[in-house]
Amino acid sequence: MQSLEIEGKTIDEAIKKACIEFNVSRDKLNIEIISDGSAGFFGILGSKKAKIKASILSIDMTIDAPSERRQSQIQESSPDVPSPAQPVQPDKSDDDAFAVMAKNILDGILQRMNVHCPIVIEETPDAVILNIQGDGSGLLIGKHGQNLDAIQYIVNKATSRFANGRKMVIIDTEAYRKRREDSLVLLAEKLADKVKKTKKAVTLSHLNAHDRRIIHLALQSDTSLTTKSRGEGDYRKIVIMPARKG
Repeated sequence: MQSLEIEGKTIDEAIKKACIEFNVSRDKLNIEIISDGSAGFFGILGSKKAKIKASILSIDMTIDAPSERRQSQIQESSPDVPSPAQPVQPDKSDDDAFAVMAKNILDGILQRMNVHCPIVIEETPDAVILNIQGDGSGLLIGKHGQNLDAIQYIVNKATSRFANGRKMVIIDTEAYRKRREDSLVLLAEKLADKVKKTKKAVTLSHLNAHDRRIIHLALQSDTSLTTKSRGEGDYRKIVIMPARKG
């Protein structure tokens, strides 16, 4: 049976080329994803084309159920074309496949950064946490975690097409997220004491949404204080001020 390797800017584009090449519809092709396409990391490194192996779907293939990995790849490449083997409701295996896909995307980013570290998947009821092990250089974290946040944004953006209401992906390394949260809570408590003593507002500048939420939650039970976010953009200010009486 003839099979062809076909490239495209994206998996969808490569599949469309395969349909034209074989002159058949998508449901009559057997698709194996060789590599995902990449537009380059932050526009610095070169782009990478997506590549698939395509062949006409034979009778034997329709009888034999595709492997779990191949079935997952086919569903990911064509989310708008339902597969007979695709369950109506997402189950645990779907969540596991989503977590593995996010891990593979992160691994691809790290390879392009020349960072070779293992990635451990941890799942909570609300998120998929990808822990990058063994990097102590600070390169992945950046100032106040900005590099880590940028990588996390890219992974969530890349997986959003397949998320289907699933969990957010959180990228962490060397327990940075926990250490950052602890330091912000401690800072919030110190500034809260200062506001109470001076009766004057204090402003913290350039915090992302996650860090602002930590400050808000740390002080929400203190009825003598009020916290507000001000400004525009992703990195806004938080103002801690005395609560108005009455």
